[in-house]
Amino acid sequence: MAERSTSRKRQRSYDVEKLRTAVLAQFATLRTTVEGLGPEQLAAPTRLGDWTVRELAAHFTMAVGLLTRGLAEPPPARAELALMDYPARTAPAAPAVDARVHALADGSSLTELYAETAAGLEAHFPAGLDGSRPLAHRVGSITLTSALVTRAVELAVHTDDLNDALPELALPIERQLLAAAVRFLADALAEKAPGASTEVRVPPFAVVQCVAGPRHTRGTPPNVVETDPLTWLRLATGRTTWRAALDDAAVRAGGERADLEGLLPIMA
Repeated sequence: MAERSTSRKRQRSYDVEKLRTAVLAQFATLRTTVEGLGPEQLAAPTRLGDWTVRELAAHFTMAVGLLTRGLAEPPPARAELALMDYPARTAPAAPAVDARVHALADGSSLTELYAETAAGLEAHFPAGLDGSRPLAHRVGSITLTSALVTRAVELAVHTDDLNDALPELALPIERQLLAAAVRFLADALAEKAPGASTEVRVPPFAVVQCVAGPRHTRGTPPNVVETDPLTWLRLATGRTTWRAALDDAAVRAGGERADLEGLLPIMA
């Protein structure tokens, strides 16, 4: 059931069933939360441009609904994209996503959107699916496993966006989603800046080596970057800047090749 990514840096496996369980659990938490929000909370601004919490709430159904829409249709002949192709495809797709989110938020009841998405998950997203099954995605066909990893990123990052907009919620992020999102974005950094002169650590989920330069062979590498999972997600997706994270002591960096500012964000 696990698929291996085609990253040149490493072959990382992801467990389809664990990701499926985590996606379902996170969506259920979000549904309960959104249905309990009042008008003032839904109208609150977010750090996502002109999106309010209402747009963000609608986006969750769009992100998860991608799975059910793809699974409801006959599979494409093959998966066109590897998992590591995904980060470069997000920015060009952003305008279409934004337009769709505004249309959903303006024209639909959030209660109905969540009910429809939940019904689609129940009908089309059973346990035991083949992770290698091709699935249509807005940026190109990918395997189900790859689609689940991209949904892990969407749900983890946007749950953090929701917590930022409404700190009183303090919603948890399912551990499997957070782990998959952190590992994928760390691998994407290693893909973007191949090399072995710098070690990036995001305990307890990921350690990758990247950036061209002298390779260390033993002991502590000369260039080390370490941060926590949520800070890494924010850095990798442009929610915070390298300088702000350093100033807040949310990231520790040592060595002449430990400055990742020019490599971030990894995806929009």
